[in-house]
Amino acid sequence: MVEQTNTALLKTVLNAIDNKRGENVSALDMQGVSLLADYFVLASAGSTRQVQAIANEVKEDVVKAGFEIGHIEGLDQAHWVVLDLGDVIVHIFDEESRDFYHLDKLWFDAKSLDVESFLNE
Repeated sequence: MVEQTNTALLKTVLNAIDNKRGENVSALDMQGVSLLADYFVLASAGSTRQVQAIANEVKEDVVKAGFEIGHIEGLDQAHWVVLDLGDVIVHIFDEESRDFYHLDKLWFDAKSLDVESFLNE
C-alpha cells in the first residue's frame, strides 16, 4: 500500500513538472540506495522565474492530491529549490546550478526511471 502511495505522489510531482515545462527531468529510485527517500526527482528550468513556477505547481498539485509538504528550501532565490515530500524529494534547478552540482552523478548507483513511460502507465 505504501508503494502505491509513493508512486501516486511521484506521478503527481512529475505531471506538475511537465505542466510547467520542466526540462531534463529525471526520477531516481532511491530504495536500497538511501534512507532519505524512496524517490528523488530532478528537473531544470530556463530561469529562476520558471524554477519558482514549477515549484509552486508541484506544491499546489501535491496538496490537491491529498499529500503533505514537509519542507521547502530555496524558493526565494530559486536557483535550487528542494521540496521534501517525505518519500519523494524534488530538486528543481536553474540550468547553471544543475550543471554545477551534478546530483545525477552523485546518485549514479540509483536506478533511473523512464519518466515518459512512468507517466503513461
